[in-house]
Amino acid sequence: MLLFVGLGNPGPKYEMNRHNLGFLVVDEIASSYGFSPFRARFQGLYAEGQVGGEKIAILKPATFMNESGRAVGEASRFYKLDPSAVFVFHDELDLKPGKIKVKQGGGAGGHNGLKSVDAHIGKNYWRVRLGIGHPGDKDRVLGWVLQDFTKADKAEWLPKLIEAAADEADRLVAGDMGAYMSRVAHAVFPPPPKPPKPPKPVADAPATDGNGAGTETVVSADATRSTTS
Repeated sequence: MLLFVGLGNPGPKYEMNRHNLGFLVVDEIASSYGFSPFRARFQGLYAEGQVGGEKIAILKPATFMNESGRAVGEASRFYKLDPSAVFVFHDELDLKPGKIKVKQGGGAGGHNGLKSVDAHIGKNYWRVRLGIGHPGDKDRVLGWVLQDFTKADKAEWLPKLIEAAADEADRLVAGDMGAYMSRVAHAVFPPPPKPPKPPKPVADAPATDGNGAGTETVVSADATRSTTS
């Protein structure tokens, strides 16, 4: 069994905030793979289903972002899960909008939700980092993550990222993190089409006399004449 955790803040006020990208992705996973309806459990909203033949529990903590670890810790202890069986989907300031990276362990990078999870289950869980970009000034970070996604975000990359991150979840389950990142990246930012190859040059056809026979030109010091071969 694996635990997929989406990070975010509960309630309609925060639904489309950049900080709620983790919620949006796990919601899409639950929908795409036919999970059970969400219900209140483990201080959050909980659903069950299967991805790639593996039982998956999805948890959206209702403890607000800064206390996410309370819910994650409760669920992990109940199922006796090693941290390596936990995947946390979260927004990432240090990745460009629409980019995705998967890593196990490491620091929280200033993300309060991750800091809370670290405190409750340790650091050896998987982080699915979903890029939202950085506002360019650390004093603007709080306002940035609590703002809704823009119309441009929704038109250019957001739906593609959410859909691909969910569609390719079976590769996470299989442990193929490289393929997961690659396929999501190609779905969000498809490479430009290759230019068509120029046609191969066609060799000049030999001259004929009109009856399909080739002609040969013989040059002498006195004159030029054609003979039929």
